[in-house]
Amino acid sequence: MRVFNFSAGPAVLPLEVLEQARDEITDWNGGGMSVMEISHRSKAFVAVAQQAESDLRELLGIPANYRVLFLQGGATAQFSVIPLNLAAEGATVSYVNTGAWSRKALGEAKRYNKVSVAADAADTAYNSVPPLAGWQVDPAAAYLHYTPNETIGGVEFPFVPDVAALAARGSASAGAGSARGSAIPLVADMSSTILSRPIDVGKFGLIYAGAQKNIGPSGITVVIVREDLLGRARAATPTVFDYKAMADEGSMLNTPPTFGWYFAGLVFKWLKRQGGLAAMAERNRAKAAMLYAAIDSSAFYRNPVAKDARSWMNVPFTLARPELDQEFLAGANAAGLTNLEGHRSVGGMRASLYNAMPTEGVATLVQFMQEFARKHG
Repeated sequence: MRVFNFSAGPAVLPLEVLEQARDEITDWNGGGMSVMEISHRSKAFVAVAQQAESDLRELLGIPANYRVLFLQGGATAQFSVIPLNLAAEGATVSYVNTGAWSRKALGEAKRYNKVSVAADAADTAYNSVPPLAGWQVDPAAAYLHYTPNETIGGVEFPFVPDVAALAARGSASAGAGSARGSAIPLVADMSSTILSRPIDVGKFGLIYAGAQKNIGPSGITVVIVREDLLGRARAATPTVFDYKAMADEGSMLNTPPTFGWYFAGLVFKWLKRQGGLAAMAERNRAKAAMLYAAIDSSAFYRNPVAKDARSWMNVPFTLARPELDQEFLAGANAAGLTNLEGHRSVGGMRASLYNAMPTEGVATLVQFMQEFARKHG
């Protein structure tokens, strides 16, 4: 029996995509082999890879001057790969710290460059997004990095930072010109929000995302990078981590995670059948609103995040009586509502509402929460 899986990642996948992969697992396209058994350089798999990229480009409206890479190592590997590719040795890079994942990215960047913290949400216990008025972006920074959605804390940016304006303000305060600031690339870790709604890719220099939330199974990472940022990798960068080297080889400089790439392609087609990202945005907005309404209308539950920074994808909440946490989780599991335990660093509960989570799953969770509160409130 299928359950409603609220895991933050690896996360729920579309049932019809899982069923298609199941049906094709031993005999793909009538060839008597699995897609996992064919060469990544065969015409058949190259066609799979090209179609996946084409569908992703269509879904996100990716401009022609951006390259799409399908890489290994997860988003965490990109924490190192990004400074190696975009910042010269000794250069400054700017980071916004809004929680666990941006903090990890920032910490890894310190291994390679001087890090300037443009903004930090520490004074809100990482339950909000720092007001733009207080941001200080180094006008000489090689790039500005931020995490649009903090999967653990459930904090989501309600805006895309205007890097040129921020850097110009920094230049003015320092008494310098703003020409360099206008060229600072914006880098975003969209692991938990990519494909959940339309975005303007042209506002970013680089977008990266681990697959295991809205794209497919873990093991593959999508990087969308503007072409003018290629060819900047420092000499010590491993070849498989050099964006230009990978782009020149169509992400096949070495053997790619072929099953993950194939499965991602199936998900992209599924998204197109759902009506694309505009339709997914409406569905995701409604799912999140339903759960937040249930939390806000009950004195038994609490979400700690500022209302203007609440995530659509990851909703943390606590119970008024923490001693009931295990009973809540046991009852939820018995009701077919799984993986609701909050991250070990924050406790409580967390419901992840990625694209493949049906509205029915959220409605069932809300009903369970209401019944549990009536019984224990």
